[in-house]
Amino acid sequence: ALDYPIVSGNVSLYNETNGVGIPPTPAIGGIGLIDDIAALVSTGLISESQALIVVGENKGHVGQSLYQELMTGSFEGAPPPVDLGLERRVGDAVRHAILDGAVDGVHDISDGGLLVAVAEMCLAGDIGAVLAGYIGDLPAAAFWFGEDQARYVLACPMDKAQAVIARFEAAGVSAAQIGHSGGRDVAIEGAGSIPLEKLSAAHQGYLPNLLA
Repeated sequence: ALDYPIVSGNVSLYNETNGVGIPPTPAIGGIGLIDDIAALVSTGLISESQALIVVGENKGHVGQSLYQELMTGSFEGAPPPVDLGLERRVGDAVRHAILDGAVDGVHDISDGGLLVAVAEMCLAGDIGAVLAGYIGDLPAAAFWFGEDQARYVLACPMDKAQAVIARFEAAGVSAAQIGHSGGRDVAIEGAGSIPLEKLSAAHQGYLPNLLA
């Protein structure tokens, strides 16, 4: 489905550390060829006033998530389902946007969900971000910390945001602007903010408390 070389793999279904079980850890390793390293983009923000765009569906899946572990102390339920066809479609759309020079930065949404991905982009670029408050049917925490698959955060110039969104929608991939870079905090309008200095000091526990 993904059509790329897998060079290693390991599946450990039974793991213990000091007699305490940990979740099963299937893992694979793959490689890819980058024809022109000059076409690479950063995972961090590179300037003030970049538009932040999320691509991919957000269904608020928090089963087996870092948010669930932090808030409840356990992993419960099923992990988010994986649709390999969707992964390929979204991944190809992101790759083409990079190669076409349409975006300046890209970060996958995986461990921790959308808000953690944005925070990592901020920390990597030492630039804050202002995100629009969430209005929708999901619980706010599920929107910000859900770990649904095939999702990315993109950064691009503000004047290119609508064109970037349109190219993803033309490829059958949902996309929406969620905010912009700037300042020294990771902030959600109407919900609160966290200074970058606190995040960089490894205060990971502050992220879920943003919406508490």
